[in-house]
Amino acid sequence: MSLSSIKAPASLLKAQKLANLLDNAITIPFTKFKFGLDFLIGLLPFAGDLVSLLLSLKIVHYAKQLGLPRLVQAQMLKNVALDFIIGLIPFLGDIADVFYRANQKNVRIMERWWVSQQHGAIKANSQQQLKDWQDKQL
Repeated sequence: MSLSSIKAPASLLKAQKLANLLDNAITIPFTKFKFGLDFLIGLLPFAGDLVSLLLSLKIVHYAKQLGLPRLVQAQMLKNVALDFIIGLIPFLGDIADVFYRANQKNVRIMERWWVSQQHGAIKANSQQQLKDWQDKQL
């Protein structure tokens, strides 16, 4: 088994892509500061917050497809709910939303869970790669 044989599933990759779009898609020139479409959409009072909520729930849906336990999905839903409530506060909520980044938090939860499930395969793969490298050195 080679290192390239351990690949992230499509649902995780889709969640990562959506979270980056929502939370990090735009960089302010000459700075490292990023924000995403979630901030821009959220500027539309209430309707924008609802659209952002639906997009954030799509990431939780990807987590369900990936097989995350319900308790972990509930933690992700808590992040989405808090993000939605924060976003409802006119202007200040939108600014706070840029820093909270619930979508990124939820994808990190998904990533940690997936890696924990693949730990044995990753460890075995790493050991094989090390052995192959050592054999080449002799």
